[in-house]
Amino acid sequence: MPKEQKEVRDLQEGNYVMIEDVPSKITSYSTSKPGKHGSAKARVEGTGVFDGQKRNFTQPVDAKVWVPIVNRKQGQVVSVSGDDMQVMDLETYETITMRIPEDLAPESDDEIEYLEFEGQRKVV
Repeated sequence: MPKEQKEVRDLQEGNYVMIEDVPSKITSYSTSKPGKHGSAKARVEGTGVFDGQKRNFTQPVDAKVWVPIVNRKQGQVVSVSGDDMQVMDLETYETITMRIPEDLAPESDDEIEYLEFEGQRKVV
């Protein structure tokens, strides 16, 4: 699986982290001071990369969490039909069928950028 472990203290806003086994982009990161007998805690909020749902977790800053390795790739639109489009990856030349986002009106031969993680893909 393309993911690695990091300590919570090493996370930053804008990075990716696995929250509830879903790759999420960190939107908010805050820490609390350690108490008399406790350790500092971090609260991490994120938005799912592929589903857009908000998620959060709170853990000690020295705990380890999984960080997904989300690949950013380039592709070329081969054909458009209805709500789907055929995209050719510009590195491997494989053809992928993807859903067209609402805010995008692609045409054949347009170059697009997309994210990929464990078979899930999303146009950026």
